[in-house]
Amino acid sequence: MLEERETAARVRVEGLREEVAQLARVLEAAEIELDRRVIAREELVEALAASAAETTSVTGTEVERVASPAPVPGSIVPPWREGLPVPVLAPDYQRILGVLEERQPVDQGPLKAGEITVRLGLETTSAKVEGVCSKARRLGERGWLLLEASGMFSAGQRPVAVPEAGLST
Repeated sequence: MLEERETAARVRVEGLREEVAQLARVLEAAEIELDRRVIAREELVEALAASAAETTSVTGTEVERVASPAPVPGSIVPPWREGLPVPVLAPDYQRILGVLEERQPVDQGPLKAGEITVRLGLETTSAKVEGVCSKARRLGERGWLLLEASGMFSAGQRPVAVPEAGLST
């Protein structure tokens, strides 16, 4: 009787392994599709910004401006550069920056993603914390905030190298 149960358990484990392998293939295909769509959108935004920059004439005292669509949830995070205002970011990203800028004094130190999640008034479920962490990491990668070696985040900007518009393929 124990051997029958063991055999049944082995069959179930193998079935679950096959399901996991299938789901991994589906996930990989979905991630590839997502990456393609993100790249396509980024390329389109860059092309539209370049086109808008070419058609905008700037006089001596005017500030150079590039027309850009209003940020919406899910929009890209542009690399930080001097003079780029925070409102170009989607609202969720603006809120994360706001939380970190409130802690500007150095003696308060950087925050973990879980602490940022709490300060945003969100539930501290792993999904919410992971979402905040992902967004904060993206802001750090693009120079909007500082990503500490410990995985913590703090306010501050750093320039990020951006490829020349004419060099992209």
